[in-house]
Amino acid sequence: MNLLNTPRMKKELGQLLNKPPFGMKVNVKEGSTSVLEAELHGPKDSPYENGIFKLQIELPVKYPFEPPRVTFITPVYHPNIDSGGRICLDILKMPPSGAWKPLINIEGVLVAICNLMNCPNPNDPLVLDIAKEFKNDKETFETKAKHYTKEHAISVIE
Repeated sequence: MNLLNTPRMKKELGQLLNKPPFGMKVNVKEGSTSVLEAELHGPKDSPYENGIFKLQIELPVKYPFEPPRVTFITPVYHPNIDSGGRICLDILKMPPSGAWKPLINIEGVLVAICNLMNCPNPNDPLVLDIAKEFKNDKETFETKAKHYTKEHAISVIE
């Protein structure tokens, strides 16, 4: 089944490809009928600024009634993103533990991920050590996050 061919996804893709939100880029993964690739620019005034982060978005068969599975391909030093690229974000989970609703679209998911990058949630962490560091030694956290960004998410020589 080509999930990208549904009326809903045709509309979403049309908007994302023709008028992407600032700092975002989305493409269909070559040869796929249910996977998108996205690039997010790290939020300004965050440790991720100037980084370009690659993500993979897998649409489940029941999308939009189930949330997409979104993972970071680019390593990120963040309390809500683990080394496998998994993201702890309520809108990526079904109720009752999550807040996914069918009215949320891919653009909304990407905007929420950018917001999470800008404002980590150490009270609902995926990586406990980084959450503790964020709470207790923000300067060290920011130094490490900037280093990760420079090492993994900046491909141009400045």
